[in-house]
Amino acid sequence: MFQINHKIPQTGTTIFSTMSALSQRLNALNLSQGFPDFSPPSALIQALQDATAQGHNQYPLGDGLPALREQVCQIFKQRNPLLQLDPKQEVTITGGATIALHCTIQSLLQSGDEVIIFDPSYDSYGPSIALVGAKAIHIHLKTPDFSVDWQQVEDAITPKTRMIIVNTPHNPTGAIWSKQDWLNLIEIIEKHNIMVLSDEVYEHLVFDQKQHYSALDFPELRERSLVVGSFGKSFHVTGWKTGYCVACPQIMQAFRQVYQFASFCGVAPVQVALSQFMQEHPEHLARLASFYQAKRDLFLDGLNNARFTYTASQGTYFQTLDYSQIQPHLNDVEMCQYLAEQHKIVAIPLSAFYKKPPSSLRLLRFCFAKQDTTLLNATAILATC
Repeated sequence: MFQINHKIPQTGTTIFSTMSALSQRLNALNLSQGFPDFSPPSALIQALQDATAQGHNQYPLGDGLPALREQVCQIFKQRNPLLQLDPKQEVTITGGATIALHCTIQSLLQSGDEVIIFDPSYDSYGPSIALVGAKAIHIHLKTPDFSVDWQQVEDAITPKTRMIIVNTPHNPTGAIWSKQDWLNLIEIIEKHNIMVLSDEVYEHLVFDQKQHYSALDFPELRERSLVVGSFGKSFHVTGWKTGYCVACPQIMQAFRQVYQFASFCGVAPVQVALSQFMQEHPEHLARLASFYQAKRDLFLDGLNNARFTYTASQGTYFQTLDYSQIQPHLNDVEMCQYLAEQHKIVAIPLSAFYKKPPSSLRLLRFCFAKQDTTLLNATAILATC
């Protein structure tokens, strides 16, 4: 029999696919995978229909529709008026955020390089690093607030350290980086030849009057950072698989050299629709934080009489719940199975986001990007556990 040497043999089916399949098999309420169960804005759907009817159905420019790249520049400028971006040289529209993360890693790393990742972390980082022959150095965030131990970061730096991956707002915990976090990072890496890949796909979902800081907000990081964002997260269209990346011309040129062979371009009518909608409805992004904060609060209010404990999510559309007072003898994978089979509700075990999870971990991730009725049903179930 023909033998295949797998490049990443330890990687199987993702936990997201596994739990969604479990939800379908048991007809359970699915709060595992991060996608809304409500419709996108009707004007955005109409814009997509119009774009296809008007003939925008062939290859767009590989770097993305110019009008949409300009809208990305406006996002950054509205948050930081001092940040001037060149849409032609510094912005690329991609077929989703994950391919942007992957192509960044493939374009900027060499075999033998080391990359610092903060666990728990999005599960695509590690495999992409392995595929290029680099080594992921996993550092645990400090519980219960999932903050960074900066001394541990400094101790992990070696001559081989080439990149640090940042994710703020953070999936799966909802933690966000403060300005001081960024200043601590700058102090550590300025004396080293280290780049920053900043995963900011939940940039608009920041709660309780907190502020999102981008890597590009800091002049010291301007020439050594690439930022990845997601239209799917911000416009309730995760299935449209459209994202973007922003970097200085030197880094962007390296990125595009790889991206052109991995995906070539994004979907033309989707880009036209997003561009038109963003121009005509700037209020959508302005209201996004309050929209999702209301859903977070509805979800947490419904748990007032439950035995789960929690720290309110600062951002994203995820909330972690501690089940230590309910089934402390179960690990988090077993607890997810228990909830699915006994209570017909599905979550994600936080251990799935670690290379080596702590044995004491008793946290589950729930997605609250759902209709209010879905959230009320979910909390009614969880209150009985």
